[in-house]
Amino acid sequence: MIGKNIAEIRKRRGYTLSELAELSNISKSYLSNIERNINKNPTIDVIQKIAKVLNVDFMMLIEPDLDIDSHLYIEQEWSDLLKELKELGIEKKEIQEYKTLVEFIKWQKQNCNHVEKI
Repeated sequence: MIGKNIAEIRKRRGYTLSELAELSNISKSYLSNIERNINKNPTIDVIQKIAKVLNVDFMMLIEPDLDIDSHLYIEQEWSDLLKELKELGIEKKEIQEYKTLVEFIKWQKQNCNHVEKI
């Protein structure tokens, strides 16, 4: 299961086995054994290294019945949003200001919904 998830995400990210092994500082043969489920219990350290390179949450690699498509779609959605914000000229340090605005809008909507229900 872990091996299948790693292999599928690796391929979707466009990495070869050799590239992922090198970037995560794991031997190619060890990574291959993980992907082919010969080694079914890699260490947490190894999984964390792989997750970091693949830019996914650690849990995404170890979940048994993972719907990878939905997880990768969400990641792409967030990635697209960040690209759009960057194109608009919004800097990282400005995000906190926008967070405050979003929280206010959420609060306002909740209070308006509450008033409408009364």
